[in-house]
Amino acid sequence: MLAPAGGELEAYRSLEPLVRMGVQFAATALVAMVVFGLAQNSSRRAVSKSRQSPIISLCVGIPGFLVVGGLASTGYLIVDTDIGTFFGIPMVILGAVVLPAAMAIGCVAIGRTVAARLGDDRLATGLLVGALASGAAGLSLPATVALVGLAGTLGTGAFIRVLFGASGTTRPDDRTVPPANKI
Repeated sequence: MLAPAGGELEAYRSLEPLVRMGVQFAATALVAMVVFGLAQNSSRRAVSKSRQSPIISLCVGIPGFLVVGGLASTGYLIVDTDIGTFFGIPMVILGAVVLPAAMAIGCVAIGRTVAARLGDDRLATGLLVGALASGAAGLSLPATVALVGLAGTLGTGAFIRVLFGASGTTRPDDRTVPPANKI
């Protein structure tokens, strides 16, 4: 390790701002490419779902992001105890898999929205703009925390909505409540 236990934040802040920008840009671009390469259909639907209704994705994503983050941090804390190898390691692995993937989906959704305002509505452009926004946020720690929080909750909510939204009704006649425009 580069720093003593608990010194991750100090190690991050000790980097030069340009190095932090480059590391955040490269990490966001790499994780987003891996996520969008492995889960092609789900991740694309999650980006479009988060762009269609970002408020609903945020409302679903805030508790989901907090639960997954809480499980990961609890697992990190209990890893040194007797039950930590049995319970802590799976919780840390869950957080290490879900949180970066959700943040990548959120960054690409934010980037694609910004790119659409500039005239290019492609997924690859959204990935590049989202990674550039993540890199630009590396100039200051509060901007990084704000972007990670927004992208994480947006991506978590959109991915939850895609995973659990497929069980809805497909035909309007199957609904028990009529749609809002028919009332």
